[in-house]
Amino acid sequence: MALENGRLTDNVVNVAAGNTSDVVTCASNKNVYVKSIIVHNVSTSTTCRGQVYYVPNGGAVADTTRLFNVEVDPLETVYIEPNYPITLTTTGDKVSVGSSNGAINVFMTGDKEA
Repeated sequence: MALENGRLTDNVVNVAAGNTSDVVTCASNKNVYVKSIIVHNVSTSTTCRGQVYYVPNGGAVADTTRLFNVEVDPLETVYIEPNYPITLTTTGDKVSVGSSNGAINVFMTGDKEA
């Protein structure tokens, strides 16, 4: 199994306040390994709360699929690195990111099957 190393997102993903965005999705049953998640609060004055969800194929963003809930101070960046990568194995499995009260930027790195 050959792996493509590096970024899992082609661009920084902006998640608006009160929204959730799918950031990485497994395609064609090719494993995806999310090694790190970078979250940046773009606000100069508001502390934001961001959430990371693992949503299996056919599932939904919910409290039962949330893995992380982090508070990010204005203009600060949080680096989330699980001890073991979040692994997506089935077509449609995804990692989504939400923001409760302010816009955040998200970028993910890891590996995916070539």
